[in-house]
Formats: sequence, structure tokens, C-alpha cells
Amino acid sequence: MRPIALLIAGLLLMVALACSLMVSPETKADATTGNTLGPMPSLAGAVEWLNSPPLTGEVLRGKVVLVDFWTYDCVNCRRTLPYVKAWAEKYEKDGLVVVGVHTPEYAYEHITANVREQVRKLGITYPVAIDNNYAIWRHFDNQYWPAHYLVDAKGQVRYTHFGEGRYDEQERVIQALLSEAKAQE
Repeated sequence: MRPIALLIAGLLLMVALACSLMVSPETKADATTGNTLGPMPSLAGAVEWLNSPPLTGEVLRGKVVLVDFWTYDCVNCRRTLPYVKAWAEKYEKDGLVVVGVHTPEYAYEHITANVREQVRKLGITYPVAIDNNYAIWRHFDNQYWPAHYLVDAKGQVRYTHFGEGRYDEQERVIQALLSEAKAQE
């Protein structure tokens, strides 16, 4: 290859890499300084709730909330599930409420009996909204599975994470929001 062609190819590769680093699907608020991403969107529109009556922002006020968008046949969701379940169990007594929002990707995931069975098999005991019509998904303007939204006790979204990973960071944010809520009592 000619040196000029190599130079141009290298520059194009660097520009593409720089652009990909600037456009990240992940937005975060700083959970330790009080910055927010706005109020928690509505949980209205589920076709059914499992393990709980329907929940609202008003009912959840005063609690730290982890909203977990997932679908039972998503491998990435399956990989995050042990962490979500552990947080739900570990921090429930401190005021954490985990709300699973099952938003189906495939036709068979729209069948509520299938979701019910998977929730049972997976040992999920926290509330799960079956969001077959993508109503809650749209309220949150969500685009990813899995997606985590952490909401403070005042009902403000304080942190988001999309995809797998950063489990230690997410747990630190949960702990910080719970400490903040306790200090406000």
C-alpha cells in the first residue's frame, strides 16, 4: 500500500475510534452530589404485576428504587440477575425496592404465563411489571436490555447503567442513596 493511503486509513480509524468513545449509551448522574436526571418516570401501563400490586412513584416515595429493565431470554439480563437479586435481598431492610420491568423482545416472551414461570424458576421475589406494550419502556425512554435506573428516596433518577458490568459501582451508588435517605429521615 502507498504511504499516503496508509496515512489516510490510519486517520480514518482514529476518527472512528474517537467518535465511538464520544457517543456512549451510558449516561450517569453523580449520585454523591445530588445531581439528578429528573423525576422517576411512570410505572403505569404494565399488563400485569407479579409479586406485588401495581407500584407507582407515589407509593415508592421514601424508598430507594432500582428499576431493572430485563427480559427472561436475554443472556446479558441473565448475567446481571444474580447481582440484582442479591441487592434486593441484602438491602431490602434498609429501604431498597427492586422493580423488575419485563419488556419482551420475542413473541414468546409476551406470553404472561411464560414470564410467570420464568420468574418462579429464576427465584425472583421482588415486584415485576410485565410491560408487553412497552409503556414503561417508553416512559423511561429506554433502549437497552438490561438497563438499571437508580432512584433516590425523593423520586429522582440519580444513576443509570446499561448492559452488564460495573456491579461494584452500582452497589456503591445503592449504598450512597440508602445512606442519604437515612440521613433525611
